Amino acid sequence: MTHRIALTIAGSDPSGGAGIQADLKTFHQFGVYGEAVPTLITVQNSVRVSRVEVLDAGLVREQIEAVLEDIPPHAVKTGALGSAEIVRTVARAAASWTCPMVVDPVIVSTHGHGLLAEEAIAALREDLIPRATLLTPNVPEAEALSGVRIGSEDDLRRAVCRLRGLGARAVLIKGGHREGDATDILFDGAEWHKLAAPRIETRHTHGTGCTYSAAITALLARGVGLVNAVARAKRFVHEAIRTNPGLGRGAGPLNHFAEDES
Repeated sequence: MTHRIALTIAGSDPSGGAGIQADLKTFHQFGVYGEAVPTLITVQNSVRVSRVEVLDAGLVREQIEAVLEDIPPHAVKTGALGSAEIVRTVARAAASWTCPMVVDPVIVSTHGHGLLAEEAIAALREDLIPRATLLTPNVPEAEALSGVRIGSEDDLRRAVCRLRGLGARAVLIKGGHREGDATDILFDGAEWHKLAAPRIETRHTHGTGCTYSAAITALLARGVGLVNAVARAKRFVHEAIRTNPGLGRGAGPLNHFAEDES
C-alpha cells in the first residue's frame, strides 16, 4: 500500500476543534497520513480565546525542513500563520514544492480573536497567495484580502476575480457567513462552480473552515481532481456539522468521524 501524505502548517487549538488538531483528524478520516507544523499556540475552548503566542519563524522553518527531508507530503495546507515573518517563511519554502497547496487565510477565529497581524495580511497577498493551488477564504477574509464589499453573488464573483488576480490558481469563497443556504463559489481557473448546502441551525461550527480545507487537501493528496475534491469536502463538512457531538458550552466542534459518502 502506498501511503498518501498531507501536511498542515497552522495554529494549535488545545480544545481540538480547529487548527492542526482538526486538520489531523480530517486527514485521518480521509485515509491520509497527516503531518503538522504548528505556527502559533492558542489558549482557547468553545467559549473563548484568551491568548495567542506566535512561534519564532525560524522554528517554523526548521520544522518544515525536517518534514520535507524525510517524509515529503503529497499536498500541503496552511491555516493561521500569525506573523508576516511566518507567512514569508512558508512562501519561501513553497517556492520549491511541486505538490498542491491549499491556503486557508485564517485571519480571525470563530470567537472573533485576531490570528493574523495586520502586516501579515499584506505578506499573504504578496508572497503566499501567488503560490496557492487553491485559496479558501470565508466572506470576511475575502473582503479583507480583495477589498471588495460582498453583498450579492456578483460581489462574490468580483472578489474571486480580484483574488485570482493576486496569483492563486483557483479560489473558493465559502458562503457560510451569508444569509440563506451555505452556498460557496469556486472558480477553478476555467469554469465557475456553485456548491450549495442547506443551512443547519446550530452553534456548533467551530473549526468548519479548517476541516473543509483539510478535507480538500487530503483528497488532493490522494490524487482527486480539484472540483471533485471541493465538492466531496463540502458534503463531508455539511455532514460533520449536521452530526456534531454537541460538546462545549459555546461554539463546539464538528463531528470529525463523519463519513466521506462519495
